[in-house]
Amino acid sequence: MDPIAQTTSGTVRGRETSGVSAFLGIPYAAPLDGIKRFMAPARPEPWDGMRDAVRFSADPPQGTLMPGLPSPWQPWNSTECLTVNVWTPDPSTSGLPVLVWIYGGAFLIGTASEPEYDGTNLARGGAVVVTLNYRVGFEGFGWLPDAPQNRAFLDQLAALRWVRENIAQFGGNPDNVTIFGESAGGTSVAALTACHAGHGLFRRAIGQSIAGGFLPESRARRVSERIASELGARVTVESFARLPSEEIHRVQSKPGEITPYGPVIDGDLVRGDPWKGLRAEVDLIAGFNRDEYRLFALNEQLSTKDPIATATALGVSGQDYRAAFPELSDGDLYVRIMSDAIFRMPSTWCAARHPGRSFCYELTWPTPALGGALGACHGLDVPLTFGNFEGPMAALVLGDPIPPEAEYLSAEIRKAWLTFATTGDPGWPEFRDGESLTRIWDSPVSVAADPAAASRKIWDKTT
Repeated sequence: MDPIAQTTSGTVRGRETSGVSAFLGIPYAAPLDGIKRFMAPARPEPWDGMRDAVRFSADPPQGTLMPGLPSPWQPWNSTECLTVNVWTPDPSTSGLPVLVWIYGGAFLIGTASEPEYDGTNLARGGAVVVTLNYRVGFEGFGWLPDAPQNRAFLDQLAALRWVRENIAQFGGNPDNVTIFGESAGGTSVAALTACHAGHGLFRRAIGQSIAGGFLPESRARRVSERIASELGARVTVESFARLPSEEIHRVQSKPGEITPYGPVIDGDLVRGDPWKGLRAEVDLIAGFNRDEYRLFALNEQLSTKDPIATATALGVSGQDYRAAFPELSDGDLYVRIMSDAIFRMPSTWCAARHPGRSFCYELTWPTPALGGALGACHGLDVPLTFGNFEGPMAALVLGDPIPPEAEYLSAEIRKAWLTFATTGDPGWPEFRDGESLTRIWDSPVSVAADPAAASRKIWDKTT
């Protein structure tokens, strides 16, 4: 018999496969019609009777990270895209820990329907797993003077309130929720952990590859003004609501930049860099991959890079970097500097400056994919976290066949995330000043003292 659950909006019917019940595409907010594209999420309309929850919803409006690549979203897709998906080992039980995943995608793209994010394996380990869609691109982060800022975070908070109100009907404990995410999702985790509006919605947090890039309103406003100028629009909700999403997506990014968007420091939801204001009551894991930037450097000519100039442009000492890493080539040092700047330092600062209980990790296992060119690159942790080795990201970062070390590491990471969600202890010591003990994800796993110490010494001069 198909599993059934009652939500605050109506009854849903899921599907049971391999001992796990999945409920897909449940709306936590109203469709994004008209000006609602740029407004705070509204509660979903209730429904009568039984709603089938066996397929993912439409994706949020979005473009693509790379010109020429197809977008998962199309203009004719349904506007009902603010949805959650739930995997549970038993909807009739109670008290299971809850894991809520927030996807990455440079705040430009993303959907919870990616095969790498299927929650079956984690749920089979004894947790209720939730994934959610949230707005990306201009709909999520574009600055408008007459619209709420950081609408993506408002979506995430609305989804967490849905979890708070409904997850007991799927076997979960609403008082034991852990949020986790990678890249833009990990950055969202950090922002929500520093956000007072998140109080009471989750107990623990796991930020994987937390990035910096928190933007002052003046910079976010300049991006909106540039887009408006290119499209002949005014910087207002009414004017932008008349623009098709695909027209905005077409011009939103400038050549050479990863993303024009990031969390906007609005003085309300986002008051500054999250590592300066994390809430002590939330237990935190924050970590990074050693060679984060190698994924982005695939299309760059590393032999031409000047790491000294790169460091200087980023506000740190290139001479200090060269002295700290004399064994690295100029190209490899450039990758280290960019990895530190974008992900490794923000993640480390979150662990080091958290006023409560925090833990740190570094993924150092180098994938053999692409002849070893990727190392321990950005995104490598995603298929390992879920134990899903099919999908475009998994194919890129793991290759074929799947290395046995990936199977081993995936089991270790999933065990750690599940025990952390259950008890608050991931299986290695807390990150404390003077020790800075860090889980090293490699084959075998180990613990090391402050593996990012050399980089931290350079960057701490700037903060």
